[in-house]
Amino acid sequence: MPFINDPKGKEVVPIRINGINEPLDATRLIPVESSSQDKIVHYAQSATPELAIKAAEESYKAFRKWKNSTHTERRDLLLRTADVIDAWTDRFVELQVAETSCPEGWARFNAIILIRCLREIASNISHATTGELPSLETPGSLVLVYKEPVGPVLAIPPWNASMVLSGRALAAPIGAGCSVVLKASELSPATHQLLALAFEEAGMPEGLINILQASREDGPVVTEALIAHRAIRKVEFIGSDAVGRIIGQLASKYLKPVLMELGGKAPAVVLRDADVKHAADKIVEGALLHHGQICMSTDRIVVVQEVADELIKEIKTILETKYSKGAGYAVSKRLAQRAHDLLHKAHAAGARFLVGDASLNAARTSLTPTIITDVKPTDAIYNEEIFAPAAIFITVKDEDEAVKVANDTAYGLNAAVHSRDVFAAIRVAKQIEAGQVHIGNITEYDEPNIPIGGTKGSGWGRNNGRYALNEFLVEKTISIHDPAASGIKFGK
Repeated sequence: MPFINDPKGKEVVPIRINGINEPLDATRLIPVESSSQDKIVHYAQSATPELAIKAAEESYKAFRKWKNSTHTERRDLLLRTADVIDAWTDRFVELQVAETSCPEGWARFNAIILIRCLREIASNISHATTGELPSLETPGSLVLVYKEPVGPVLAIPPWNASMVLSGRALAAPIGAGCSVVLKASELSPATHQLLALAFEEAGMPEGLINILQASREDGPVVTEALIAHRAIRKVEFIGSDAVGRIIGQLASKYLKPVLMELGGKAPAVVLRDADVKHAADKIVEGALLHHGQICMSTDRIVVVQEVADELIKEIKTILETKYSKGAGYAVSKRLAQRAHDLLHKAHAAGARFLVGDASLNAARTSLTPTIITDVKPTDAIYNEEIFAPAAIFITVKDEDEAVKVANDTAYGLNAAVHSRDVFAAIRVAKQIEAGQVHIGNITEYDEPNIPIGGTKGSGWGRNNGRYALNEFLVEKTISIHDPAASGIKFGK
């Protein structure tokens, strides 16, 4: 397991640079709590700006060697790492459940999907890194367009899909020929550390992944120290739009490009000819999966009025039969309380609970699955991501209004459309402002070989497979000219 013991016997996730654990500082420990167990499960070492600088410098040293590796070396490292993760799946499941209080099924799904993601990225390396010979106007000239790795990458993944999002943030840069400084989430540091150890077990060169984490108090200075460092050439951030704005401002300050996947306010649009029972099943699954703590969770239910009553009836039936004991746990009491407050403030302002009452359990770690309606645009919940097992129910008169309501948000990550008429569904899907729209499925649908990313306030850039590799490659043009040829004369 990815721990070392401090003098008092506490299990601590260390900072690991160049394959070596940094000495512990007992005054800078982060408690990692399990909300489902309501206790501290272990600790993590919080970084300093000095350690951040050391991690960036070691990352650059590793990059200078790794950028010259062959596509087969990179491919084989990712494939070996996938095999290690496969063999360590039970260890990864144990850590995810302990740190984030997720269901075991979600933890195991994370491991399975990451293994597939690694293999998909590995299979695309040779194609993604192949250069070009563009056609030219100049006689006797030849231009070679190389695909080169951008350089050391700072990856800042979240806790909520702690394996998939962090593992993908490692695999794509490494597959492109980059090194990575992984700023692990302080909520899932052991899971992220074990991923780095899986790469080491697979034969990763020293320093290719340097990993640290920081407390909420230390996070801002540590993050800026990394982004500011001349070795870091690109940033990948996956998380809330509030933090994304801060990261984006820092990156622009230091002229660093950013790949961002931020929050969402995903609509599930139900048209008048939908299979309502099927739509209800997918909507509930999309809203409640992992206690609603997914950026692609179904946050809004937009339904044409002819089928609104039937849909809410089906949703009630599913919640009463499948989720009578709730929908799991929030990662922390703070997040559970935030969702509770959002819902109750809207209720106090005139919104109605259709299903559930947005109450918390006795430990205040789990929210009752809730559907709320009559929410006004002035309510905070109308604009903010709920991030809990709850959704807003909105009735519209027709397809055109459904599209308008679906797009009435600053976000643009995922959406779903439900209709038996595939042409109507595609017509609506094309008008929805989102990076991904899924017809007849949950809003969270994702596979390792399809592009995923946001529009509007949900970020920019794309992940998965060759799309992720392209984010960490840059074109370099080298031209060759025959002195004997008569080229184009500039100014003539």
